[in-house]
Amino acid sequence: MKTVFRYAIPYKWPMLIAILLMLLELSVELIQPLLIGKIIDDGIMKEDLGTVAVWGATMLGMAFVALITGVINSYFASHAAQSFGYDLRQALFKRVQTLSLSAFLRFPTSSLITRLTSDVTMAQNALFMGLRIMARAPLMVLGSVIMAFVVNPKLAVFLLAGAPFLAVFLVVMARKGVQLFGIVQRGLDGVNRLVQENLQAVRLIKAYLRGTFETSRFSKAAEALKKDSVHAMRLMELILPVLLFIMNASFMAVLWFGASEVRNSDMPVGDVVAIVNYAMRMTSAFSMFSFLIVIFSRAKASSERMEEVLSAEDELESLEAADNTYHGAVDIRFDDVSFRYPGTKEKVLKHLSFEVKRGEKLVIMGATGSGKSTLLQLIPQMFHATEGNVLLDGRRAEDWPLDTLRGMIGYVPQQSMLFTGSIYDNISWGKQGASLDEIKQAAVKAQIDHSIQRFTEGYETRVGQKGVNLSGGQKQRLSIARALIRKPSVLILDDSTSALDVKTEGALWKALEEEDTTMLIVTQKIQTAQIADSILLLSDGVIVGRGTHDELMATSSFYREIAESQQTEGVMR
Repeated sequence: MKTVFRYAIPYKWPMLIAILLMLLELSVELIQPLLIGKIIDDGIMKEDLGTVAVWGATMLGMAFVALITGVINSYFASHAAQSFGYDLRQALFKRVQTLSLSAFLRFPTSSLITRLTSDVTMAQNALFMGLRIMARAPLMVLGSVIMAFVVNPKLAVFLLAGAPFLAVFLVVMARKGVQLFGIVQRGLDGVNRLVQENLQAVRLIKAYLRGTFETSRFSKAAEALKKDSVHAMRLMELILPVLLFIMNASFMAVLWFGASEVRNSDMPVGDVVAIVNYAMRMTSAFSMFSFLIVIFSRAKASSERMEEVLSAEDELESLEAADNTYHGAVDIRFDDVSFRYPGTKEKVLKHLSFEVKRGEKLVIMGATGSGKSTLLQLIPQMFHATEGNVLLDGRRAEDWPLDTLRGMIGYVPQQSMLFTGSIYDNISWGKQGASLDEIKQAAVKAQIDHSIQRFTEGYETRVGQKGVNLSGGQKQRLSIARALIRKPSVLILDDSTSALDVKTEGALWKALEEEDTTMLIVTQKIQTAQIADSILLLSDGVIVGRGTHDELMATSSFYREIAESQQTEGVMR
């Protein structure tokens, strides 16, 4: 928990003020039983109304002070807790942004969402409760015992009779609570994952009439979460009855022996009443322990999950303040490159060696799972080559400052990803501070400007969730425009024209001839391959052919099979 709660350190002064106010409020409550005893012994027993009035007024004034300090304490506790939660959430989000891709993939998206929302809230609530109640309850118990001994040690002993058992019991229950609520939070991850999958795949679910099946899946996950939560809460509910049983037994003992002492005139009535008041305050404080243990257990379980993200120091991407003005196409060379994903033994890419000259277009083709997309991700250093080197202009990719390297790459992934906002926002996302002229120029080259002009609001048209109000081809062209506005030295298109018709795609390639960029294009279309300066054929992570369309038609049976299959499909269509 240290890693998480260090984000509360900047708010030490509000926390200190809250603690001091809490101690003042606590002191008032601990003094009140003494005053009650004094009113009984010096006022009521002696029939002195003046003494009753003086000490009664004193108690009212102290109660008012306690009220004011409690309100101010809540203010400072809330300020510290809310600020801590904000900083912690910011730190987690920043850490997610700087994690290497291999580290990022270790955490399911749903789990990261839970850690950034629910887990942060748990830690935030724990800090607030710590400043307001969590520390106050044990201090009330301790203070009541001390004050009881000050009033009358004989009776105070009965309040300590069950202390050893209660201490062991609370420690055991706290540890068990941390374990159980860790299971609950992981169950919440699973529910979030199912919700996320279903919201993303809602069209597919409706098309396949799988709503009932998905509802059943969700019900099972929700049922498991409910059982884990109920099990954890039931165990925590055992705390209060046990605590109250022990404290009520002590309370009864105080009353029994106190009454005996009063009858024998060995003890003032006020002392017995004061001890009883302290016993009642202890009982009240103990009644909060079950609630506090739940808060602490959930906060500790959540903190451990957040620490997994915050402590991933060795898997961060190092971004430096470097020159991002690198312009013009670059040479790209793969020198005996092999790669396997972290945690696996099988190589996805095996001893790849090839070169793409400055300004050339390289088309990469191959069956699904042959390693095409993986190859592309080695260039911007999403992953590092397991063996060999990827070089840009003769310099190893690892040796480039990461922001410079990625700053000169325009990347369009297989799945077009659009963000909430306008079309203008989505294209300008590729270049901070881009002007409207630059955005329009990129859109024209990407063959999307004409479609945008047909929208009523033009470039200010709002993009629905994940581009739901756009066609597949429009989303792909917007993604390409977003890459082109960067004026990239390397343009990576990972099967990014699959939804374009022949005419639009042809116009796109013609427009891109003006770009001073080196292109790597993954595609399954022979017509796209024909525009390339060179074609690279991959099969099971191995290069099985390299050449132009005509050369490969003459020398590669693998390439001819692809071409013939598409020609056959064309006839059939």
